[in-house]
Amino acid sequence: MSPAQGDGGRTKRRRRLPPGAGVLSSTYQSGDSFLHRASAATKLVGLLAVTTVLVLIASPWTVLAGATVVVVLGVAAGLRVRGLVGLVWPLRWIILLLTPVQVWTAGWRSALIVVGGLVVAMSAAGLVTLTTRVADMMDTVTAGLRPLGRFGVDADRVGLVMGLAIRAVPVVARTLTECGQARRARGLERSPRALLVPFVVRTVRHAERVGEALVARGIDD
Repeated sequence: MSPAQGDGGRTKRRRRLPPGAGVLSSTYQSGDSFLHRASAATKLVGLLAVTTVLVLIASPWTVLAGATVVVVLGVAAGLRVRGLVGLVWPLRWIILLLTPVQVWTAGWRSALIVVGGLVVAMSAAGLVTLTTRVADMMDTVTAGLRPLGRFGVDADRVGLVMGLAIRAVPVVARTLTECGQARRARGLERSPRALLVPFVVRTVRHAERVGEALVARGIDD
């Protein structure tokens, strides 16, 4: 079991779901921490602030400060060491692939800023999705954009797109992890093709299932 699958190692009996079911579900984990009780608007604004600072102030110290904030908030949300590692674990293949490229093309400092900033931003987004229901995030975004309807902005559609995008992050990361594990099981650790081909195929299939689920809900244009 990967660290991303929970702290207690407890297993639950799974029931069979029809094809496509669950692709619109959330990675939300229930809890009673202050982060769980905080409004979705507060957490989304905080996530936007963290990612904006990481982009505008490109520095190793900024990355370190962002990582510290994520760890402190994660501990406050009730995550143990395994849960904190689980926020980053799905990104390990991206880190392994991107770090050498950045070091080779731009040096260690740039690699730390780019890869570290990506890890911090993705971890912060993962922390938000773990403590916030997707429905709450969509409602918050939709309510915030509602006044822009007079300018032609479809708040409901934007909220749906953002909810799906947020949901897609951990799904894609988990798919990459599973493809990496399958590649290792086949003894092809050094083959990029054995990793990337099934990753792309599974990602496209997931997008198709999401589309089918949207059509089933009457959102087909």
